[in-house]
Amino acid sequence: MTVTGEEHAEGLTGPWWWARWRSAVLDGSLALVSAVECGAEGVPFARDAGIPVAVGVVFGVIAGSVLLVRRKWPIAVVLVAIAITPAQMGFLLGVVGLYTLAACEVPRRVIGALAGMSLVGTAVVTFVRVRQDMARGDLTLGDWFVPFAAVTTALGLTAPPVLLGLYVGARRRLMESLRERADSLERELQLLAERAEERAEWARNEERTRIAREMHDVVAHRVSLMVVHAAALQAVARKDPEKAVRNAALVGDMGRQALTELREMLGVLRAGEDPVRRGSGVPLAAVGEAAAAAASRVAEVDGSVDGPCLSELEELVGQSAAAGMVVDLSVEGEVRSYAAVVEQTAYRVVQEALTNVHKHAAGAKTHVRLAHRVSEIAMQVENEPPPEPGSASSAGLPSGGNGLVGMRERVAALGGVFVSGPTDAGGFRVSAVIPAA
Repeated sequence: MTVTGEEHAEGLTGPWWWARWRSAVLDGSLALVSAVECGAEGVPFARDAGIPVAVGVVFGVIAGSVLLVRRKWPIAVVLVAIAITPAQMGFLLGVVGLYTLAACEVPRRVIGALAGMSLVGTAVVTFVRVRQDMARGDLTLGDWFVPFAAVTTALGLTAPPVLLGLYVGARRRLMESLRERADSLERELQLLAERAEERAEWARNEERTRIAREMHDVVAHRVSLMVVHAAALQAVARKDPEKAVRNAALVGDMGRQALTELREMLGVLRAGEDPVRRGSGVPLAAVGEAAAAAASRVAEVDGSVDGPCLSELEELVGQSAAAGMVVDLSVEGEVRSYAAVVEQTAYRVVQEALTNVHKHAAGAKTHVRLAHRVSEIAMQVENEPPPEPGSASSAGLPSGGNGLVGMRERVAALGGVFVSGPTDAGGFRVSAVIPAA
């Protein structure tokens, strides 16, 4: 498993320029070995050069210790190794320096130039050394051995560390690239998770809004009519028993209708409980799909639930008339069927408008107009001023203030236009136009 970029940055705990303590220990050990090697090789160098042995040893120790800074200045290490090549010292320094140079982020032309210098220097020194040995009689091979030894020694000390360093550097860059890609992928996944949570929250808010709107439409109208009839029943119970019986029957019918619609809505809610419950424990990768399904389910439920339609509009108006409202219904255009959600929305607009008349303008004459057009359906509910200006229903119906907002949301969701407001005559008008498609 790779680590993220932040964890990788936090892992840089070594001293000075080292990323880790173990890297510092390794470089220190290599520098110590190189210093000992160069110090030992400084003895014959001092004798051949005619300088004090101590000077040669100190020179070798200082040159070999340069390996300590191989990660910081790899070019300097290679240059020092090339410089001391004529003294026949620093073989470990040269090999490790070339490996470090090839593995670092250095241009290839620089690596090639320094490797070529090291190759030529090693070849020349080896050629001279082997030729001197043959001249002294230490070697009795043919003349062909001198260039062969020079070339093979130079290649053996130069090519392997350079090739190994290039391989390690390429692998290191590949791992760094994979780590960066993992970091980028982790950030993208986190962003997707945040967006999925936002979409899920949006879907929940939409579902709550839809439920509140449906509950308001179902309960407000039916219960408002029930309260009006109950008030009338209380007023005529002793004076006109027959009318009281009729009002009581109407209250019972409306209560049963309200219960039926509430059962349908609760059935839809119960049907949606299991998928939500199952989705509560899904992994993070499925949150986006769950949110999308929840968002689409909002639209699907609106269009699939059995609800009222325009054919029941006349019955709706009749219920308001039975509650004492003077209301007339006019229909224009050729009557035809629409999508279920369109008919349900048109019905709910008229229903809520009539409910508002019961609440705020009891006894006012109301006109309901429905127009079937080529590509749209329009409806308008307008009431005249109540007989007693400023008076509300004698039944004392409460108002939640959400009726007009719910109607506007319903119509806007279908791409329609909703307008409401008082009329010049002192009444109130509610108008809506919904696309037929």
